[in-house]
Amino acid sequence: MTRLRISVIPDSRPVKLTIELPAEIHRDLILYAELVSRGAAGEPSDTIPDAARLVPLMVGRFMETDRVFQRQRRGRTPRAKPVGSGPDSAP
Repeated sequence: MTRLRISVIPDSRPVKLTIELPAEIHRDLILYAELVSRGAAGEPSDTIPDAARLVPLMVGRFMETDRVFQRQRRGRTPRAKPVGSGPDSAP
């Protein structure tokens, strides 16, 4: 049998999350959506994207630029502390 280059199709179905945001963050998210709608020229647009559509993009970008997360994701993690060695562990 011929070996295909694509052997596994990744699960790409969206996962729905319900979260609560502090009012200040929600206001900032709405403002961010308005600023995105103006574009590079700064001209107001008739269409303002739904703020909820920005959240996955923001979370994805955050994780892409988090160097520690990316290093651990690739498996090059620093040596982990043994279980029970933290400040809250009992003697």
